[in-house]
Amino acid sequence: MTDIARLTALIEPEAAALGLELVRVKMMPSEAGDGAQALQVMAEDPATGQLVIDQCAELSRRISDRIDPLEEAGEELVEGPYHLEVSSPGIDRPLTRPKDYANWAGHEARIVRDRGAEGQRVLKGVLQGIAGDQVTIEDRKAGTVTLPLADIHTAQLVLTDALIAATRPLDMSGADEIVELNEEEKADD
Repeated sequence: MTDIARLTALIEPEAAALGLELVRVKMMPSEAGDGAQALQVMAEDPATGQLVIDQCAELSRRISDRIDPLEEAGEELVEGPYHLEVSSPGIDRPLTRPKDYANWAGHEARIVRDRGAEGQRVLKGVLQGIAGDQVTIEDRKAGTVTLPLADIHTAQLVLTDALIAATRPLDMSGADEIVELNEEEKADD
């Protein structure tokens, strides 16, 4: 089984060296359709809350330069084949750190509790914030609900007009330089 804590410990210093903050490290099914897993790394520039294309590319290179030699030396960091995916968290970003619950208070969120946690499993409503390790949300059905951060399986912002208005415009610099290859060009590469 892939040790996310070990991967995070390897990846976080690489992000920090670029002045970035790690938002999430997660293994998930790859969208490539080849049966491999995807090692998803989300990071952000604390000044903008996003990553531009050049930052994604540089972080991806640094992660590969850190992980590849360890794997070549025989350490299995990820079970089986995988793809590295580095991205910005996006507007409807996951809430993964205590500061996310504070920074995005007042916006709509969807929280899914861990199985076995007491109370309604899925909460959706306006995030009220965090105090200590207690997250509060004004759920549409249950009213005000306060739950331990440790009971949260996943949480993310819900895309609303208010969230779009509160989010800095995305920097598209470099996007016009992306060249997509057709299948023949990929085969020649």
